[in-house]
Amino acid sequence: MKLKQPRREDPEISLISLIDVVLMLVIFFMLSSTFIDEGRMKVQLPAAVETSRPAEAERIVVTVTDAGGYRVNERDLANSGRDTLRRAVAEVAGESRDARVVLRADARATHQSVVTAMDVLGRMGFAQLDIATIQPDTAP
Repeated sequence: MKLKQPRREDPEISLISLIDVVLMLVIFFMLSSTFIDEGRMKVQLPAAVETSRPAEAERIVVTVTDAGGYRVNERDLANSGRDTLRRAVAEVAGESRDARVVLRADARATHQSVVTAMDVLGRMGFAQLDIATIQPDTAP
C-alpha cells in the first residue's frame, strides 16, 4: 500500500519588510549625521610674531639634555633633581622673577624631564617661559 507523502513547501523569506527597515535606518543616519558639527571643539591657534630679543643678562637658559639632566646658562648641574634645578635657577635669577626663561630640550629628552623643568620654573614664580625650537631647513 502506497501512503501519500505530505507535500513540502519551500520556505520563503519576505525581503520587503527588511528593505523597508534598512531604508529607514539609512535615512535616519543620514539626517542625524549632519548635526555632528555642533559638538566639535574649535581651536584658535596662536600666530608667532618675532619680537626684539632681550639682552643676555635678562634671560635664563635652562637646557634639558638627552639623558634627562639639566644645565642652567650652560653650567652643568650635579644631578637631575628638582631641588638642584631650583637652587641653580634661584642662584642665577636672585630675587627677580621678571626675567625671561628659555627652556631648551634635546629631541631625545624624556617628556617627564621637560615637564619637571616647567613645573619647577612655574612654582618659582616665573611667568615668561619660552620654549626654544629650531627652524627646519627648507632648502633641498
